[in-house]
Amino acid sequence: MSAVAVVTGANRGIGWQVALQLAERGFQVVLSARDAGAAECAAAEIRQRGGQALPYALNVRDPQAAAGLAGWLETHFGQVDVLVNNAGVFLDNDVSLMDLSDEVLNLTLQTNLLGPIYLCRALVPLMKAKGYGRIVNVSSGYGALNDMGPYIAAYRISKAGLNALTAELAAELTDTNIKVNSVCPGWVRTEMGGASATRSPEEAAADLVWAATLDEKGPRGAFLRYREVIPW
Repeated sequence: MSAVAVVTGANRGIGWQVALQLAERGFQVVLSARDAGAAECAAAEIRQRGGQALPYALNVRDPQAAAGLAGWLETHFGQVDVLVNNAGVFLDNDVSLMDLSDEVLNLTLQTNLLGPIYLCRALVPLMKAKGYGRIVNVSSGYGALNDMGPYIAAYRISKAGLNALTAELAAELTDTNIKVNSVCPGWVRTEMGGASATRSPEEAAADLVWAATLDEKGPRGAFLRYREVIPW
């Protein structure tokens, strides 16, 4: 059976490119998005290109949905090899912490931090059962504690927390063949990054796919950009 990769927020942008590139490497990709129709359209395009891709409607903010995905994966494949926590929101550009609404704060933390926690808790047992796994948490330089600045508080805090999740989980999995890393994809031309960004989604996705397919010598518990370790 092909190796199985789950990519969240994969109906467009970097996530879709990650799903496509993993499919081109022979993975069976489970392409998740909040909207079932969007997931199906994105998966269908990968299948038209010759890849294996199945859609899965997933609300990453719901811990029961993460558990449901784990059960579905076990039933359909009996395994999961790769998890790319790509789904995220950026809702507070130029907003001060003092002016940040509870709604935006909660939505940002639930999506960018709690969602990956739920998915890791749900899928790591399947990786342990197989004795192999690769987890990529899509982070940002905004989440580096050594480079905090004013404004964008919810996003910064959520990504700093995601980096902490990476370090914590990697420490817990030290004696396994499951590698967990955070990757900053750089400034990318997506709906979030804008048209002026310096990197294409294809370039950013290639770095994430590299982290998702690390060999035994690859890093673990690291914060990476352009395939190099960067400060936390």
